[in-house]
This record gives sequence, C-alpha cells and structure tokens, in this order.
Amino acid sequence: MAENQVSEDFPKLADPFRRELLAHCYRMLGSVHDAEDLVQETYLRAWRAYDRFEGRSSMRTWLHRIATNTCLDALESRGRRPLPTGLGAPSTDPVDDLVEQREVPWLEPVPDAMVGADGADPAAIVTSRESIRLAFVAALQHLPPRQRAVLLLCEVLKWKAAEAADLLGTTTASVNSALQRARAQLGKVAPSESGTSEPVSAEQRELLDRYVTAFEKKDMKAIVGLFTEEAVWEMPPFTGWYQGPESIGTLIDLNCPAGPDELRLIPTALNGQPAFAMYMRGEDGRFLPFSTMVLSLEGDRVSHVAAFFDLSLFETFGLPDHLPASTAPAHAGAAEHA
Repeated sequence: MAENQVSEDFPKLADPFRRELLAHCYRMLGSVHDAEDLVQETYLRAWRAYDRFEGRSSMRTWLHRIATNTCLDALESRGRRPLPTGLGAPSTDPVDDLVEQREVPWLEPVPDAMVGADGADPAAIVTSRESIRLAFVAALQHLPPRQRAVLLLCEVLKWKAAEAADLLGTTTASVNSALQRARAQLGKVAPSESGTSEPVSAEQRELLDRYVTAFEKKDMKAIVGLFTEEAVWEMPPFTGWYQGPESIGTLIDLNCPAGPDELRLIPTALNGQPAFAMYMRGEDGRFLPFSTMVLSLEGDRVSHVAAFFDLSLFETFGLPDHLPASTAPAHAGAAEHA
C-alpha cells in the first residue's frame, strides 16, 4: 500500500476508536496521563504497521490488540497504582498527623467524557460506566499484568478465550485458567459496594446538593450526617484512610484549612460516578484548585470518597485554573450537573 494512501486512510478509519482505547489503557495502567501516552504509542505503532493490516479482524480488534501489547510492554517497568486502602494498612486515627508520599504512583481518576462514558457518542461501542468505576480499576491493580489483560479482554471487551490466547501467544486453556485466577483475586480485594452505576435518583440528587452545601459552609454536623456507618474516606497522596462518619468528620475538621464560605465545589463526572472539583479561596480572593473528589453513593448516603490532591488533574480534565472571587456558592442546583 502506498505511503500516501496509508496516511490518508489510517486516521479516518482509526480515530473513531480513540476514546475506547483510552478507556482500555486507563483500566490497564490506572493513570489517565499514562493512558494518553500509550494511546499515542498505539496509534504510532498501528500507523507504522497499517500497510500490513490485511483485514482479517476488524479495525477495532486490531487496535485493541496493539493497545494491549503496548500496555503490557509499559507495565514491565511499572508497579501497580494503589489507593491508600490498597496499601494493606488498617484505617487511620483521624487525630494522627497526615503522612504524604508523593513518590508513590497513585491511582488516578478519569473523566467520563475522555473515555466515552458520558453517553455523548452512542455510535461508538465504548466502556460501560461499571467498567471504569474507581473501585473496579483499583481492584484491577492487584492483578499481574497478563491476568489484568485477560480479564479486560474477556470480561469487558467480550473477546473469546481463543482470541485472547492468540493475542497473548498462549493457549486457550491458559487464558481460561488466568481468567479464573483473576476473578478469584478480584473477589478477595474488590470492595463490597452496592452498585451505583444506575442514573442518580432524585433522592441522591438531593444528597449531592446537601454534600455541596455542607462543605461550602463547613458545617461539620451536616458533613458527618452525609456518610454511611461504614463509609471510607481516602485522599492520595496521603497514605491514611478513614472509616465511619465521626472519623471522617474529625479528619476534615482538623485538617481542612478552609473556613466557612472559603470552598467552592463544581460538579463533574469521573469514573462513571458523581464527582466534584473543589476550589479554595486564595489570598487574592480567587478560588484556586484544591482537590477532585469521586463519590460512591448508597441510598441517601455517601459510602466512599476518594479525594485526589494532584492539581495537574485540573488541567488534564479541562477544569478552570481558578474561579473568580465573586463566584457564588455552588450548592444551588449542583446535583443537576453531577
């Protein structure tokens, strides 16, 4: 195939799969930044090999083969990306000093819009919200890379075991064995969350409004009342994790530097879950990036919060780099956008 024909045909045929490839690489790596780099590497490898693409499989399948191998190559030199709950330590006393470890390659969240989980592109077969939920991606990090690949190929992408075996250069029996081990390991480490991938109910929209109001007012009694009895709060790059409403409330009361009316929460959607970008008032009165928060809901309470203090995520996610000093409290109608 002539090189100019390759350069003309390839982008038109391959670009529609970019978001689902990003979702696949994100599940494999647990990092939106790494996933973006590996999608670029996938397209570079695919473009170089396109003149040898004979159409024996679909373009989607061919690109996922390349992406999977690209991820496996990358994982040879990288460790898993945990959340604090995945480090194996017991829950932390909220009065203890915070321990920060920025050198740990922490798990990162991903915006729904970047991986096609926002429903904006119904023509593409993209990830379901369940397959990018933070708990699922965190659990995947406990699997060896090839088991992780087998599970995602067979369970999420719905490949046959023989197809996965062909990609990985192994036997169907080996794939089935790896899949069984991966399921068993996932059963041990995956949290027992009630599924909240369904659309947010009216009751939960009201909960999200209360969540915003409580944090913007720093109403500690209201904050404590938001959480289930077994709720978990974690916040990489800090290594501790905290369980129970009173523990979470004490943590926030002692460590959140903002006072009443010094925070603003902007609703967004990360990992197929309700989420907020939190801004804190600076010395000049403007509200500056503080954290991104991914919530799990259980009925009319919050069961889990992962608050990420990596400020580079704001730019990656296309969030404002500041909010004007005149920004009004966001709690009025916040849940409509969450």
